Amino acid sequence: MRASLLQIDVNSQESVAARRERVAALVREQTDSDLVVLPELWNVGAFAYESFDSGAEAAADGPTAGAMAAAAADAGVWLHAGSIVERAPDGTLYNTSLVFGPDGALHGTYRKIHRFGFDEGEAVMMGGGQELVTVELPDAVAGLATCYDLRFPEMFRRLTDAGATLFVLPAGWPARRRGHWTLLGRARAVENQAYVLACCSAGTNGGVQGAGHSQVVDPWGEVLAEAGEEEQVLTVELDPGKVATTREQFPVLRDRVLGLDLPKGA
Repeated sequence: MRASLLQIDVNSQESVAARRERVAALVREQTDSDLVVLPELWNVGAFAYESFDSGAEAAADGPTAGAMAAAAADAGVWLHAGSIVERAPDGTLYNTSLVFGPDGALHGTYRKIHRFGFDEGEAVMMGGGQELVTVELPDAVAGLATCYDLRFPEMFRRLTDAGATLFVLPAGWPARRRGHWTLLGRARAVENQAYVLACCSAGTNGGVQGAGHSQVVDPWGEVLAEAGEEEQVLTVELDPGKVATTREQFPVLRDRVLGLDLPKGA
């Protein structure tokens, strides 16, 4: 499986419409990839809170969904289109990830469960998701998570229990906590013996510089590739069989004794 992470420069000088068109063109260039991943809220900016309401759109048939569906079909790839500010029918805003197939159809949506902000920003402006989501890819099961979710290992263990063999994590992580970003990505891979595809934005929006440093980590915790601080396309070959091999050769997951008895989506 060939995966490409598109580390997009998200800055306040570029309009949402112009960035949407530019990113769609980048997706269309990834014809040699099987899976393409975009960052969190790349269209409006993860910290551009003043744009959340005006930039909100429907998940299934909004302008970003339409552009990304067409780009995925044109490139013939599975596309995790990062996330958008979704406006639900009742008016609630959500940080919602969209996954499209090579046919251009929407195969999965995930509303971010853990909202960042400590009583400010996303934490008070958006509703929280209630469901864990996995998507069946041809050679893997993708567990979906977004940015701040990375700090909650119990979520990734639940996704592992649901069959995930790789985690796809779009983010708008800030540069000032870049060390946590790269460390926690490796930790989630090691704990669950799964691939981690962590795609972060670059650039500055809402006065916050993005961490960049998107990375792909294998089930043993080895970093297969890591981006720098600027916009970059990071392409890596994954071995889907390595998850099963790692879990067989070092069967730590079977030795679990303590578990979380929580309702699904908690």
